[in-house]
Amino acid sequence: MPDIDFVASNASAEPMTRKEPALKLNFFSHATIDVSDIDRARDFYENFMGFDVVQTSKISALIRLGGHTSIAVVRTKKPLKMDLMNHNGVDVRTKEEVDAAHETVLAEAEKWGLHKISTPAMQHGTYSFYFWDADENVWEILTNPEGGYDWLYDVGDQTGKGHHDKNFKRPGVNA
Repeated sequence: MPDIDFVASNASAEPMTRKEPALKLNFFSHATIDVSDIDRARDFYENFMGFDVVQTSKISALIRLGGHTSIAVVRTKKPLKMDLMNHNGVDVRTKEEVDAAHETVLAEAEKWGLHKISTPAMQHGTYSFYFWDADENVWEILTNPEGGYDWLYDVGDQTGKGHHDKNFKRPGVNA
């Protein structure tokens, strides 16, 4: 775990207490996104995004990257258009890696049907950019330390703007 330098005034004064949950669940295994063409989607996720891909049926596949949680990719007749706030985040370590990924997205946008490509910027406490794929799924490429947002569980609950505060310090990001 990297050293964590955060703004202590954002931390909750109350220690986090956890009640016994109503459901006895073991693992968050997957989420689901829609696509219109499963073969094109597999090519995109495997050869552009670099995900592990396994075909699970003639209309579905599973994708994953760097962990055990998967995204089920399902062909539908009318894929839903994903909203920016419902995006999928993919982590890199540095601002330079974000910039390099942005250059690649721009260079290969036409080939893969990528659009609405934002400019990399410091936002919500990280350096990132967004783009929409050919099926209107939204992707964010962002700086994060190894383990993604795991460090926030160690920091605990936030108040006010929390990790959206421009003065909030997070591991691996220097403004």
